[in-house]
Amino acid sequence: MTMRVTRVVAALLALGLAGCTGSLLQSDAPVATTYRLAVPAATQAAAAQPLALVVQRPRAPAALDTERVAVSAAGNRFDYYSAVRWAEAAPQMVQQQLVAALSGTGQFGGGVFAAPARVPAELLLDVELRRFEAVTTGADPAASGAVPTVHVQVQASLIDSRRGTRITSFVTEATVPAAANRLASIVAAFDQASAQVIGDAVTKVQAAVATMPAP
Repeated sequence: MTMRVTRVVAALLALGLAGCTGSLLQSDAPVATTYRLAVPAATQAAAAQPLALVVQRPRAPAALDTERVAVSAAGNRFDYYSAVRWAEAAPQMVQQQLVAALSGTGQFGGGVFAAPARVPAELLLDVELRRFEAVTTGADPAASGAVPTVHVQVQASLIDSRRGTRITSFVTEATVPAAANRLASIVAAFDQASAQVIGDAVTKVQAAVATMPAP
């Protein structure tokens, strides 16, 4: 009889623990919607050159080096939108956009690669992501009716890896107001602002490479 009671108690404990474990692993939080920035349209190069270019992963403040969508609110409040994520961390998305856009120019006959790359390259694009957030005048971005404006800012330096010299440095930025205070509209504003910044960066890199002396 004692052994039977012990077995019953053990079975009940096991079921109870299983139930507790199941409840701990379950979450009622909504699944985050994931967005990826669009690849900017390609532009044509003035002339192709037999050069390879490596694009570094942009450095960024810890608050921006994340998959979360950043928002700056009134009172110097910095936060993130809930239930929405980027497909990759913001610096990685910017790196991917730069690689795709620079490759699309056809100017770099040796190819355009994302660092770390296993191929030698004559050129290196060093990038810093300084701003990548929505800005709103409301104290509470979710409850406020204020329509946010997206700010994207990049600082970049083009380096001649063969000589260890800087060819050019520049800052490019864009501000795009969202059409409405809705996540889809805010993401669309990020898309437009990023495209403007990437397009301007590519134009500046192309111009600098075009003026380089022949090797």
